[in-house]
Amino acid sequence: FRSVTCVLCLLCAAQSALLTETSSRLDTAESRNELKVAFSAGLTDSGSVGPFDEETTLIFSKTISNVGRAYNQTAGVFTAPVRGVYFFCFTAADYLKGYMGLYLYRNDQPVIFNLELNDHGGYASTSNSVALQLEEGDRVRLSLPASYRLYDDSRNFSLFSGFLLFPL
Repeated sequence: FRSVTCVLCLLCAAQSALLTETSSRLDTAESRNELKVAFSAGLTDSGSVGPFDEETTLIFSKTISNVGRAYNQTAGVFTAPVRGVYFFCFTAADYLKGYMGLYLYRNDQPVIFNLELNDHGGYASTSNSVALQLEEGDRVRLSLPASYRLYDDSRNFSLFSGFLLFPL
């Protein structure tokens, strides 16, 4: 029984050490107050968006998640709460023949322009993603060029998402 007791003591000591290390890591993470920022939003349930006479900021009003509340669903704009590297992605869809596309802006500067020619008249989509270093207060948004259109409904064909990879 003595060797069994010794083995159990060793296991208990190892578990205790692991528990202490885990507790220490949790305390460190809590003391750093790690910020959590992530959002996903669908464009609309109403079908077609556009075409407009001028370039228009897209309002992705169907918030799926908004951890950290950095995405403003009324304005369609994400505002960086801290300096850091963020990851953004989007998918946009349409079903009529013609061009569809959109810009991703950081503040007032275009970063990405996606263009897709839907020459078959069925559902088509375009997607892209980017990692951006942002300063606190920087804004990211999607914009629909003049004369372009998109489509969305309750199935969320058109989405905009982003999250903080790490603070700087």
